[in-house]
Amino acid sequence: MSTAPEIARLGACGVVPVVVIDEAEIAVPLAEALLAGGIDVIEITLRRPAAMAALEVVAKKVAGILPVAGTVVTPAQAAEVQNAGARAVVSPGFTESVDEAMKKTGLPWLPGVATASDCMRAVSAGRLHCKFFPAEQAGGVPGLKALSGPFPQMKFCPTGGVSLANLGNYLALPQVLCVGGSWLVPADAVKNRDWAQVTKLAREAREKVAELRG
Repeated sequence: MSTAPEIARLGACGVVPVVVIDEAEIAVPLAEALLAGGIDVIEITLRRPAAMAALEVVAKKVAGILPVAGTVVTPAQAAEVQNAGARAVVSPGFTESVDEAMKKTGLPWLPGVATASDCMRAVSAGRLHCKFFPAEQAGGVPGLKALSGPFPQMKFCPTGGVSLANLGNYLALPQVLCVGGSWLVPADAVKNRDWAQVTKLAREAREKVAELRG
């Protein structure tokens, strides 16, 4: 099975900012701040009422960034994020109903897995790129190594407890596509509209990825 270009782009970036947005009007400057730091993907999570509007405005106005919808947990949300302009989707878990809805959209989907049973269901549905969540709570690097043994065909995006301090441990694993993290967009920086801080954190992360990948 060929890898969707959007999935390949996540892998090329190496780090995916997991963003919670309370006000849609900050979405564009936030995305532009990430771009300025070398990160050209953004996962906007559906954890706040403003998320869908934020996703839509980023998709329309920030041409250089890949808009990813996160925390998609229902079939209805699959169609909604497609209409808002998402080009890839991430979920914290896997259900057959969301899988069917995602297949109808045709968008690349990274469902969340944390156990061997989760992986079996994902593989059975043809989902070989998954989010490993919550990464640190699910066993961290040793847990992911153990999980990868029976599923060598899978690639993962560990998210949950990942930071600049430990992303190298994850990216060193051949089964890791990229990592996701909220540390790239801290709440205080968003509250204070400190886009320079977001750009600084993005640049640090991208430099770390480049260093690790040689």
